Amino acid sequence: MTPPSVVLSAPLFSWRRVYGVVLRHLFLLRGSWPRMAEMFYWPLFDLVIWGFISQFFMSHSDWVSRAAGILLGAVMLWNVMFRGSLGVALSFLEETWSRNLGHLTVSPLRPVEFITAMLVMSLIRTVAGMGPVALLAIPLYHYSIFSLGLPLLAFFTSLLVTGWAVGLGVSALVLRFGQGAESLVWVLIFAVAPLCGIYYPLSVLPGWLQKVAWFLPPSHIFEGMRAVMFGKGFPWDQLLIAAVLNLVYIGGAVALFLWVYHLARVRGLFLSMGE
Repeated sequence: MTPPSVVLSAPLFSWRRVYGVVLRHLFLLRGSWPRMAEMFYWPLFDLVIWGFISQFFMSHSDWVSRAAGILLGAVMLWNVMFRGSLGVALSFLEETWSRNLGHLTVSPLRPVEFITAMLVMSLIRTVAGMGPVALLAIPLYHYSIFSLGLPLLAFFTSLLVTGWAVGLGVSALVLRFGQGAESLVWVLIFAVAPLCGIYYPLSVLPGWLQKVAWFLPPSHIFEGMRAVMFGKGFPWDQLLIAAVLNLVYIGGAVALFLWVYHLARVRGLFLSMGE
């Protein structure tokens, strides 16, 4: 156990401690082929399924053929959000499964550093999973997501931050309610998917659902993506609204996680979690 004097004298924030947590998860990835395969499996699965659906529509409808690129672009951008959320949640769950949360709480690692490390791992997982898939779509379907240009970076960043907010929120719920809440890691992100307008415009939704959907950052991003693909210019207004909403959601998710983290330390929940 780290002496209290050492903890008190430690700096408030240390990238070295963040690096230590990130390095631990990189070693976990390197030593486990299922973890490595999982990063590529779901994006590749979605790409193949929706890619061939798009190819089928291209040969049967002139109207849908114009939307084929939108479907492929949408599924890849959706996976950015999904992988971003899953990357945060899995980094947290790895600690619970290995019963390492208790060890982290008595180390000099601070909660903000723990959050930062999970976000860094999420970025690594997302880029590692989506990079090869985006490149594979070029020879398979003659579609390049990179044709979006600079807007792609804005869309990627916004969706990744939304995924971070969901991942931190779910991790807080798992920490508070135990491993029985682990299913929320997958359930919550897919529950909001129909309201995000991933594969269709929000005008398809009933009026009252459209009002709810506009409070979700991805709704603005996917509407903006379609605007770019149809040559309507860069949707600065949509991107700005999404950025403001993301600030609210990521701020709320961080605050929730820190509050539950403190509550767990007071109640000793860390030592009771694990397989």
